[in-house]
Amino acid sequence: MAMKTELAPVAARDLQIIEYRGQRVVTTEQLAAGYGTDEVNIRNNLSRNLERFEDGKHYFLLTGSELREFKNLVTMSYLVNKHTSQLILWTERGAARMSKVVDTDQAWGYHDDLVEFYFTQRDAIPSPSSQLAISRKELALMVIEAEERAEAAALENKTLSATVESLEKHFTKGMTIPAFCKGLNGVNVSKMSWWAFRRNWLYNDQRDPEKDPRWRVTSYARDKYLTEEITNITPHGKDEFKKYTPVLKEAGCHRIYQLYMKGDLPMKKTWNGEYSHDKAIYIPEEK
Repeated sequence: MAMKTELAPVAARDLQIIEYRGQRVVTTEQLAAGYGTDEVNIRNNLSRNLERFEDGKHYFLLTGSELREFKNLVTMSYLVNKHTSQLILWTERGAARMSKVVDTDQAWGYHDDLVEFYFTQRDAIPSPSSQLAISRKELALMVIEAEERAEAAALENKTLSATVESLEKHFTKGMTIPAFCKGLNGVNVSKMSWWAFRRNWLYNDQRDPEKDPRWRVTSYARDKYLTEEITNITPHGKDEFKKYTPVLKEAGCHRIYQLYMKGDLPMKKTWNGEYSHDKAIYIPEEK
């Protein structure tokens, strides 16, 4: 019998609609499958980052009578185990925040699908068994939360526009990871190749540990974040050989910038705490 963690994620557009307190939610199991992890990791991440998550805003913790009532209304046994003593339901904001904590490329992609095909698709009418009765107080909360979501979406779009504009000024076709990061204030450029190695973007093709690394692009990152420029080298009196230089694609530039703004790049000890970039000429990548 397959373990729960081995179940393939259900596409966001095909998820059974669940509503609680007037808003769409997903279970921990659904979130874990979509984010490429397991339920234990999701719960542990919540426990370690409780100060970042607010009950009633980012998630709902159901126990006791609330859980019993929810089990009676949600009749699909694969969604709620009858032996469960507590249940966490994740809101749109909570799912977004957890995708940043989990921080896998699968999590980022699945969260985008959740936003596009699940949380924001209001035309589908949920069955009575998938939602609780809505009181006047909950209806008022729905209005407030809808306004907050609209404000959050507007802020996210504004931030995204600023990020894209920043990258367009900074990215030049054929840039290596260290070259790109030289323009990002505070980044320790000397550690970026090893950072990419630990993130499975690069591997070391140099077999002699006494020599400098010879970086190549991994199959995972190839044509997704990076590609390779090949140069034929002919030393005097020696055989010709090929030199491979990993260079960034635009998607890789965007991903590094995202991680930079999150504070996940190696930074200099003398960094002043400001996130900024210089002004480079932008050359669009050929399609």
